[in-house]
Amino acid sequence: MTAVDRSIAWRAALLQAFLVAALAVVLAVALPQSFFEDWGWLAGPGAWAACALAAALVLRLPPLWVLAGAALSGLLMLPGVVLGVHWIGAPLALVVFGAWCGWTQRRQRVAAT
Repeated sequence: MTAVDRSIAWRAALLQAFLVAALAVVLAVALPQSFFEDWGWLAGPGAWAACALAAALVLRLPPLWVLAGAALSGLLMLPGVVLGVHWIGAPLALVVFGAWCGWTQRRQRVAAT
């Protein structure tokens, strides 16, 4: 069984958190509330995925694998969205995203040997 590269896991989770928070602030300042009411269902996952791809680039991880991890971890935020407390699932999603990235890095190393 392939273990998780903890260094990559922590860096990926923290980088994703920073990128998502920064993008959320920029979008909140630039766009009206009505945009998020109408298009939040698309903007949220799109922002999560875009930030994950940026993290993959910075950490030199395979983009498609990281995007798959972003999609799976993003599902953990759905209950909060349905309940109207959008950000409540984000901490767990970040932990899972980081673990996925750490697993992906370890998987890459094992495959290279």
